[in-house]
Amino acid sequence: MPRSRWIWGVWALVLSSYLVPYTLLAKVQAWYGSFLFWTLVGLGVILLNIVITRDFKRK
Repeated sequence: MPRSRWIWGVWALVLSSYLVPYTLLAKVQAWYGSFLFWTLVGLGVILLNIVITRDFKRK
């Protein structure tokens, strides 16, 4: 898969980290609702960055 599609995936996760806590999780009164979501999104971004940069070569 081209690298640009993975980069769009990172941007989609970043956008969802703003939208989901303020829309879908707005009624959750406990702090762990959005914290769990942000933790999972953070792990997803880390994994996508590994996939994006795995083909970089040392010079």
